[in-house]
Amino acid sequence: MVRKYEEFGREYYTSIEHDLEAELDNHVGDDMLRLIFMTCHPILSPEARVALTLRLLGGLTTKEIAHAYLLPEPTIAQRIVRAKRTLASARVPFELPAKEELDARLSSVLEVIYLMFNEGYAATSGGKWMRPALCEEALRLGRILAAIAPMEPEVHGLVALMEIQSSRFRARVAEAGEPILLLDQNRVLWDHLLIQRGLVSLKRVEELGGAFGPYALQAAIAACHARAGTAAETNWVQIAALYDGLAQIMPSPVVELNRAVALSMAFGPAIGLEVVDTLSEEPALSDYYLLPSVRGDFLMKLGRFQEASGEFKRAASLTNNTREQELLRKRAEVCMEKQDTSRKEG
Repeated sequence: MVRKYEEFGREYYTSIEHDLEAELDNHVGDDMLRLIFMTCHPILSPEARVALTLRLLGGLTTKEIAHAYLLPEPTIAQRIVRAKRTLASARVPFELPAKEELDARLSSVLEVIYLMFNEGYAATSGGKWMRPALCEEALRLGRILAAIAPMEPEVHGLVALMEIQSSRFRARVAEAGEPILLLDQNRVLWDHLLIQRGLVSLKRVEELGGAFGPYALQAAIAACHARAGTAAETNWVQIAALYDGLAQIMPSPVVELNRAVALSMAFGPAIGLEVVDTLSEEPALSDYYLLPSVRGDFLMKLGRFQEASGEFKRAASLTNNTREQELLRKRAEVCMEKQDTSRKEG
């Protein structure tokens, strides 16, 4: 069955690549993708390109973009205003870039698609945990881009990442809309065709010699989860090693936080807590809800229930997503129940 899906995935990508190459004639043929390439103009800084494009075309609010970059909202707002003025004053024509100019804009376009997908996968605010339409649009654009730039490994890396992450949609949310965390998901509900498509894209990355790009490494991490039949079978040591590699080429507090989670699963929560505590003074994470959420998880596993409850409550106060708030408050309550039980037993 796995081989059947893998063969179907290869045939799928071969067919869309041939169809699109014929249709596009070495140009960007999708209207949305054309606009993204236009707004990712090299006259703007890479940061301004992405912020402007996400705001105008990606369907993200200024607040959501600020959340993605861990920056104050006014900073992003100013960045967008300046980008608009720069394009207007330079009288940049809204024309399609020539094929040879696409490469100069490709990294910004990839970042736009990546952040669109992330916002859809874990919504910054609102009453739903996910915004599937954003993910679907990002994946659609990524697939087209992979056909336009078939020799760019990071394009295939991003597509692989989105395919594999998309495979979990049905398992990530309960019937009433409550979030279901990765380790608690029913893996029977995962879309194994999407997983195989993602693995085919990841294989293409390796064939192109780009296995150590940032999107490729994140896809490899997602693949580790996808290959595990159960949560207990997950190769956390390999995932921790992949995060080590990602931290080398794309150092950031968020990558380090994710690395801490992998280390805790591979070597115990005390190790993860040590790493997280080094991030407590990181300015970019001061209002990032996942820092206290992760710390609370480690403390809970270490039996420090009262401290864990406080961390989960703090995390709930930092997120604007209603479903996240409900999940975190519930975890805080569970910790206090465990604390009461341990006191009675003591």
